[in-house]
Order: sequence, then C-alpha cells, then structure tokens
Amino acid sequence: MIKVIVVDDHPVVRRGLRQIIEDEPDMEVVGEAKNAEECFSLVRKTDCSLVVLDINLPDMSGIDVLNQLKYEKPNLPILILSVNPEDQYALRLIKAGASGYLMKESALTELVKAVRKVSSGGKYVSASIAEKLISHLGAFDKPPHESLSNREFQILCMIARGKSLKSIAGELSVSDKTVSTYRSRIMEKMKMSNNSDLTRYALENHLI
Repeated sequence: MIKVIVVDDHPVVRRGLRQIIEDEPDMEVVGEAKNAEECFSLVRKTDCSLVVLDINLPDMSGIDVLNQLKYEKPNLPILILSVNPEDQYALRLIKAGASGYLMKESALTELVKAVRKVSSGGKYVSASIAEKLISHLGAFDKPPHESLSNREFQILCMIARGKSLKSIAGELSVSDKTVSTYRSRIMEKMKMSNNSDLTRYALENHLI
C-alpha cells in the first residue's frame, strides 16, 4: 500500500487530492496538513511512503519545508504540487531534493502516475517540462536568475511581488539586515540597481 501525506492549505484541494488518490486500490491518504507545522508533526509520527507538498504554504516557504523534510528524512520522497511555472521552478526544486514537480492544473490526470513514480524511487515531471529541462541542461547561455541560490531566488520573487524587506524578514524568520544583504547579492548577480528592475525581470521571465 502506498501511504500518502497531503500538505495543502486549501481544504477543497486536499479533499480533491484525497479522492484521486483513494480511488486507487493500492493507495491511501494517511494524513493531511494545512501548514508546515502540521506537516512536520505528521511526518514525524506517521508511517508514510511519500509527501505531496504544496509549495505555497501560509506559515513557511515550501522550499524551506522541503529542505527540513529532506534533513529529517533524506529518503522520504517529496512530490511538489504547485501553481508556479514549471520551467522556472521544477529544476531548482528537484536539485533541492524533490522527487517530482506537478502543476495543480494537471493533478486530475497526472497525480496517480506521479505518486507511483516517486514512491518507487523515480523522478517525475510532465513530458513537456522534461523536454524543457533537457534543453536547459544543454544550454550554455543561462538566464541571470539561474546564478542565484535557492534563498536568493526566493527573496527575488518576494521582492518582485511587492513585499517589503521587513515583511520578507518576518516570513523567513530572519533579520531585516539579513534580507538586505541577500537583496544586495541579488542586485549584484543580476546586475540591477533597484526593485523595479527586479520586478520587471521577474514578470518578463514568468517567475511570478
């Protein structure tokens, strides 16, 4: 039996994912969580085969949740569920330890296949993104944001969404000074001078 924990802050989404999974005779949902805190608690006390993780949670970035889960249980497969563009996020998250990346809009048709693949030790991305990732890996000219660390990339996207440095510091549980330092690094690596440039770049490259 493939035992799944579903982590998403929307009850309707969790209910829909549960129905898709439990329609399969060899799968069951052994727990649901609406935020990072509940997710960690469930994973620590529940025997499961994999976690289906929404990348956008209210109390912690999905990237940070992924990092913590991989730290605590390195062999636990994590399937990322997201509304963010695949071609900008999938490779970054798989490099960070995710076993797969699935767009929410594709869950109805691809979730079962993805769960089977990652629970057996494989990696899962959609066919369309697999082609893009292969092309990306073979490309010599990488866009500037590819040079950013995961944390820098996360803060770039938050700045581009109009969040203040103080707000970002609060969400990430770091100091204002730390966020300011990250912003300076981002500006340097991206060769930009202000938040407007970052926002325009993020929009043009479909990062937000």
